[in-house]
Amino acid sequence: MSASSHSEAPGLRLQLGDLDTALAAVFTDAAPNGSINLDPDKIEHDLARLVLTLIEFLRRLLELQAIRRMEANELSEDEEERVGLALMRAAAQVSRLARELGVDPRELNLQLGPLGRLL
Repeated sequence: MSASSHSEAPGLRLQLGDLDTALAAVFTDAAPNGSINLDPDKIEHDLARLVLTLIEFLRRLLELQAIRRMEANELSEDEEERVGLALMRAAAQVSRLARELGVDPRELNLQLGPLGRLL
């Protein structure tokens, strides 16, 4: 995928070049050898944490993209309202799932290489 590629959903356009770079950093910097560290004794917890972290990461990317589009006056008031509500609901669901899966929200973090820490 090229840096100029984009995917469109109603009301949002995500620049995939930035996403590709960030996701590559997640998987290359997660552990010294480029793998994700998973403890066999806590595999369910570690996988839940990883999945929730990636969901939160994507939610925040969408939030930043929505803010950029709002500041550029690219969204109607109705679109702004729908996007804002969807992002608030997504944040609430991530928190709910974290509680249900026994994941402390403070654990939802990854080192993103040159981008720094996710949260």
